[in-house]
Amino acid sequence: MENPFSIALPLPEGFEAAPDILALGGELKSSICRVSRGKAAITEAIGDLEQESIYRHFSDQVDAVFKKKTPAHLVIDRHPDYLSAQWGQKLAREHGVKITAVQHHHAHIASVMADNGLPINSKPVLGIALDGLGFGDDGSIWGGELLLADYHGFQRLACFKPAAMLGGAAAIHEPWRNTMAHLLPIREQVFDRFTDIEIIQFLKSKPVQMLQTMIDRGLNAPQASSCGRLFDAVAATLGLCREKVGFEAEAAIALEQLASTCFEHETKTYAYSIDEGLCLQLNWQPMWLELLRDLQRGTEAAIIASRFHHTLIHALSAVTLKLKEAHHFDSIALSGGVFQNRLLSTGLAATLQKKGLPALQHRQLPTHDGGLSLGQAVIAAAHVSFCHSS
Repeated sequence: MENPFSIALPLPEGFEAAPDILALGGELKSSICRVSRGKAAITEAIGDLEQESIYRHFSDQVDAVFKKKTPAHLVIDRHPDYLSAQWGQKLAREHGVKITAVQHHHAHIASVMADNGLPINSKPVLGIALDGLGFGDDGSIWGGELLLADYHGFQRLACFKPAAMLGGAAAIHEPWRNTMAHLLPIREQVFDRFTDIEIIQFLKSKPVQMLQTMIDRGLNAPQASSCGRLFDAVAATLGLCREKVGFEAEAAIALEQLASTCFEHETKTYAYSIDEGLCLQLNWQPMWLELLRDLQRGTEAAIIASRFHHTLIHALSAVTLKLKEAHHFDSIALSGGVFQNRLLSTGLAATLQKKGLPALQHRQLPTHDGGLSLGQAVIAAAHVSFCHSS
């Protein structure tokens, strides 16, 4: 097999003595990263490992690396069901190689830090990691995260208020399930006040009480702080890909395209709240009530889509400034698949810059999970370097 590593990056200052490390990425848009002699070599995103041909290609690439030279250290995602993690565990047992599991969103933030050349002992940044899902340190599903992070560790400071993934993985493929999950907690306000709206009529045609029971009993309805699922929920509300998506992020892409038609001049934002606690939570329930009111008034779907995007930018900027008061970070790092959305990534970075907070974004690597393996590798390298110096 030809050399699969098509992207080469010098590692930032402090990583010169990093051992030979192989990181195996995630599950969707997976990539492989090898770190050695102060340099990182990364593959292009391989694709969804749940597809047999892609998984075979992934395993063949990893096996070829091992045949050429066995790495000293393997790194995998912390999600126990990821096929890349399971393959890594298998190889570690077979070859007697040390293995480290890294939290998904920490890896995203470390990836954008390394992509911008931040040294190994840099001051922590506020990482904003937005994606569909990743396995959280508390065993729940994360995906709308604000982490105080460096290469050595992280602290979860804020997140999106979790909503149930009704039907588990079915919520990824059927966006209406996410709308239902966001509206059930305010069901009494919504189902009576907005009964004339088409989306509410649609949701009422579903087995509402059964879905509520699933949430109440924790049956195939895991809680998720996912930004990706929030996009799906709003898209379905506006009639975009409501029943089913044909590919990953289809609903979110359609929502961005709709918003882009009036984003520059339709800048009104919806209400939201920042709920206090050890981990602040961005609560979208006030937004939903105003969004549904717009629908009831006959507001154009494009205007609602634009207002939703501006609400996200406003909310993320506001919670960032609130966190800065207590944690005194100097810069922000943006990563995760949701930042493929140009309206959000450009708008948030510009808003933060105006407030004196420069935002680091990916330069040579993609912001989606294709850049995850670099983050995994540098986190493991920083850990090894710290252990050796202690």
